[in-house]
Amino acid sequence: MLDDFFIRALLAGVGLALTTGPLGCLVVWRRMAYFGDTMAHSALLGVALSLLLEANLLISVFAVAVAVSLLLLLLQRVHALSADSLLGILSHSTLAIGLVMVAFMTWVRIDLIGYLFGDILAVTWMDIALIWGGGTLVLVSLVFLWRPLVASTVSHELAEAEGLHPERARICFMLLMALVIAIAMKIVGIMLITALLIIPAATARQFAGSPERMAVLASIFGAVSVVLGLFGSLYQDTPSGPSIVVAALLLFIISLLPRPGRREAQTDLISGGRR
Repeated sequence: MLDDFFIRALLAGVGLALTTGPLGCLVVWRRMAYFGDTMAHSALLGVALSLLLEANLLISVFAVAVAVSLLLLLLQRVHALSADSLLGILSHSTLAIGLVMVAFMTWVRIDLIGYLFGDILAVTWMDIALIWGGGTLVLVSLVFLWRPLVASTVSHELAEAEGLHPERARICFMLLMALVIAIAMKIVGIMLITALLIIPAATARQFAGSPERMAVLASIFGAVSVVLGLFGSLYQDTPSGPSIVVAALLLFIISLLPRPGRREAQTDLISGGRR
């Protein structure tokens, strides 16, 4: 029989994977991997602010992630630097500021390793309720935003011409990313959130023939990675969060192996995204 803490870890990890699958697909299509990394790094600044202000951790991380997203949108409109440069500045600056703030708070003793790499084995039933409740909210929101987000990924101008309001959908997408990162921080940690977003989506891309199928497969591959990683961690006594990412990486490597129909599947996905 599995211990109660392990069952909780499985439920939490699978719930998170089902949510990050579709989000990760949009990140991959839009080539926003660095954006996800920036949002994740900003989470440590949210942790520092929550300790300083004695505020709720989830709310602080979410607020900082939203602020970073809006700041990025504002700076992009200035056109002073490229998006990659702005993301690099924001990513490393927020992480560094968070670390410096924690260092100055000598009266606080925290486990930075836990925040950086997570501790999925320590989740509570309340955490699970938050993960599944927040994940349901994110997925329902994506259902309504899916068409404008996919259309603007293919052509921003075409989406505007069709009255899909791509800029509004983009802002909503950033808010959903901020919410998922705030929820996921305790499970896989700040440093591994982006991997859970991108790797299952990249794996699903090798098999999918349409954007919708890729989103579903990304959730499935993410859930499988969680199960394999946790059982591997249990039997090999390895860190749980990194083990999940390693399992996702192994699935991605397997997806790259030659097989019949691979080229056709990728071509269908491109045409599917342009419909």
